[in-house]
Amino acid sequence: MFKPPTIAWEDNRVVMIDQTRLPGELILHRCDTVEQMAEAIRSLRVRGAPAIGIAAAYGVILGLQGCSASTFEEFEEQMERVMALMRATRPTAVNLSWALERLRSVAVEHKGASVAEIKKALLVEAQAIHQQDARLCRQIGENGQELVHEGARVLTHCNAGRLATGGIGTALGILYVAHRQGKKITVYADETRPLLQGARLTTWELMQEGIPVTLICDSSAARLMARGQVDFALVGADRIAANGDVANKIGTYNLAVLCAKHNLPFYVAAPSSTLDLALSDGDQIPIEERAAEEVTEVCGRRSAPLGVAVSNPAFDVTPGGLVSAIITEKGVFRSPYRRSLSRMKNHRGNQGPARL
Repeated sequence: MFKPPTIAWEDNRVVMIDQTRLPGELILHRCDTVEQMAEAIRSLRVRGAPAIGIAAAYGVILGLQGCSASTFEEFEEQMERVMALMRATRPTAVNLSWALERLRSVAVEHKGASVAEIKKALLVEAQAIHQQDARLCRQIGENGQELVHEGARVLTHCNAGRLATGGIGTALGILYVAHRQGKKITVYADETRPLLQGARLTTWELMQEGIPVTLICDSSAARLMARGQVDFALVGADRIAANGDVANKIGTYNLAVLCAKHNLPFYVAAPSSTLDLALSDGDQIPIEERAAEEVTEVCGRRSAPLGVAVSNPAFDVTPGGLVSAIITEKGVFRSPYRRSLSRMKNHRGNQGPARL
């Protein structure tokens, strides 16, 4: 079973599983400074939208530990520099900026307190973000498992499990809950080129959980669907626009098109913090472009000619019209998404999960 948490605050520093070393080695990576945290996020030692938000919040705490400001204005100036460093690491996942804004609000609320008291309040808020994500993942799993029938054959893309969150995961969290309820399910995991998060991380997680999983090449999905071997696709998300357009790992759009062609449901699982109502559609979502070497090299060995032009977007955007349902901690939401997602933002958790 999965032992260490994906990310933890211990002894005034951050300890995380170094996901670049999986599945070969389970190595814990330590960050003592905000610069080390920024490197960890950029290099994908920690990844997945919710986990990035948690990491960024802790990164701010690291960056302010040595702050000796004597006034709130001086403290705020240093906090802005630290947040700018965090914000520049990865632009697509909205959870990062969401977490930073939560910390900013706490700092402003404690404007009249001492710098030491503000630092303490910020750490409490960062830990609350972490703990909240664990609770939300569990609720996403409970809400989504209703869509998982006995014997379901599920296709996943990238990794949206424990390694991507502060809890049991979003998309994989649904499968974990269903599995623990006794439902017999099987999973096909896309390898997820170019960095193989499906091959390296998703299969590793599912095998530890005892869920049958078969690794496939990304290009095999259509054949499986045509042969009737897939019941639905289930993925996570890094940002969701107001109209239901979903940014997720590159290749997700391909799967959604294939599901539409084969009349299969295409489900997205994400916490409500991933919803960005300020963006009317997916065209406004910033897409991170990553290094060419991720495509031209495999495991450190060159697989393409020197000098070849490379396009390496880390994400694509799936139109909301291809999304069968969006599963959050607040319920299961369906098209038309402008209406249902807007209502979701106002849904009170104590009313029970919504079905919109």
